[in-house]
Amino acid sequence: MTGPIVVGVDGSPSALEAVSWAGAEAVLREAPLRIAYAALRWNADMPFIPQPPSWDENARAAALRMLRQAAGHARAGCSRLEVTTEILDGGAGDALVAAAREARLLVVGNRGRGGFAELLLGSVSRAVISRAPCPVAVVRRSDTGGRGDIVVGVTGGPDQEPVLEFAFREAGLRGVSLRALHAWRHPSRTIPWDERPLVYDVEEVGREEERLVAAALAGWRERFPDVRVTWRVVHEHPARALAAASAETDLVIIGAHTGPGGLPGLGATAHAVVHHARAPVVVVRR
Repeated sequence: MTGPIVVGVDGSPSALEAVSWAGAEAVLREAPLRIAYAALRWNADMPFIPQPPSWDENARAAALRMLRQAAGHARAGCSRLEVTTEILDGGAGDALVAAAREARLLVVGNRGRGGFAELLLGSVSRAVISRAPCPVAVVRRSDTGGRGDIVVGVTGGPDQEPVLEFAFREAGLRGVSLRALHAWRHPSRTIPWDERPLVYDVEEVGREEERLVAAALAGWRERFPDVRVTWRVVHEHPARALAAASAETDLVIIGAHTGPGGLPGLGATAHAVVHHARAPVVVVRR
């Protein structure tokens, strides 16, 4: 995929962490980095009232200083990185979704201020993660000790191809191991209209889930022979298992489903993982 990596900033420490992470990703992918600051010219989002024709000069100057600081932060240690900055009009969620139309990855911090204050608490987070046309990375300071490997949540379903492709490519770019984690509470459906049994043997179903995961990974292991892959199947809620696994890795990659009627959506599992993971999370739309 071509296009830049877009990272949203708001002047918070979390945003600078997101900028550093996004800059490293841009270097890995040999992609340009676009740093965007989204802010309303009004104090609130009033969609039926036009924005003022110009910014207050003090506010604009402060925004430009913030962007220069972020650009310098991104270039630290990678002077050849191509960096551009931009001030976006409108609410943070809408502005970043629009800015990501041609991006290969959209990056945001997990906590912010101003336009990003609610990033993981309400409408802004859902707007960015649920509606962005590209994968979204939510970055937080990792306390995993730099283990270097990646965890990907595997469902075994045919709709997870984009998630697995992103995970294998990311592991290949980083030169690290990929750990596939499949957590189940009920037997997986092999076809969408298949009925799940009300009573089942946990060990027997566990073996079947193992075969399901092995089959889902087989083709990707052939396409990416240099990526070392391990997998684990657990009888547990997927969100709990992935959040726990995040404490032992540097990146978690998960999928997000499309909602009813083809509308964007963010499932309960993905939402919980984004909230509770202890490492950066990339959400890939299935």
